[in-house]
Amino acid sequence: MLAAERGAARNTLLAYSRDLADFSGFALARGERSAAASAATVQAYMASLGAAGLGACSAARRLSCLRQFFRFLLRDGARADDPTALLETPKQPLRLPKFLNEAEVESLLAAAPTLPDRHGLIADAGFSLLYVTGLRVSELLNLPRSAMASRAELLSIRGKGGRERLVPVSDQARAAAQALIAASPASKYIFPGRNPARPLTRQGFDKIVRDTAIAAGLDPARLSPHVLRHAFASHMLARGADLRSLQLLLGHADIATTQIYTHVLHERLHALVTAHHPLARRRPGGSAPWTPAKDKSLEPVT
Repeated sequence: MLAAERGAARNTLLAYSRDLADFSGFALARGERSAAASAATVQAYMASLGAAGLGACSAARRLSCLRQFFRFLLRDGARADDPTALLETPKQPLRLPKFLNEAEVESLLAAAPTLPDRHGLIADAGFSLLYVTGLRVSELLNLPRSAMASRAELLSIRGKGGRERLVPVSDQARAAAQALIAASPASKYIFPGRNPARPLTRQGFDKIVRDTAIAAGLDPARLSPHVLRHAFASHMLARGADLRSLQLLLGHADIATTQIYTHVLHERLHALVTAHHPLARRRPGGSAPWTPAKDKSLEPVT
């Protein structure tokens, strides 16, 4: 169902398979089959995850997997109830996305083509497309050559859950991708792997990302393809993009996911009030104007 109806990615299918296998082992130890597990068994399983030290995010994913599993059985007529119905999702801490400031991104874009041999072409095309479009790394590496076959200013992207969206692409990013295509063996992918019939692996691209960070003088631990996606979103929002447009560009199913990027506006709004509100420009008990706060909205979050 996940593969055929929802178009779930291969990694999602593998993760759900591991989660269900783990729950199945727990249920069997209590003398129950996973598909017929009782609410008490599901509750005990979730409690065991916390006792084993599993983080809230991982526990929430396990519960999401079980909910979808039992709701599928319910809809299919294999069960008459949903044993997860009364369980609460583990509370997850708010994590602000890590991103780079504009100067750091510029240094990466300048360093990318300096990598030796074909790695420079891959880094140049990869970093340009990631920062200009906000693609997920899986979406980037699976881009077909046909996406760059025309002069169209939009790329058609098939993202999570099989949802399609259109994202603009700059002339510079398109040129970098076309240079990689021209130097690559015949393949249907812009980023072919060692076997041209398959795309470059995530691990292979991660090594190029690390080498680019070192060439740019940045700590490799701070950089990943997803950090560039965060940088795209944070910089767009800081420069005036609205959340709804950003949601469409990122391919988020729920705008609540996009709202985490509003953190970049907090200090910017403080600076605007300090600079423009008539009462904010006077110090308490004096007449000297306040110095407007420095706008740090584009500085990296540590």
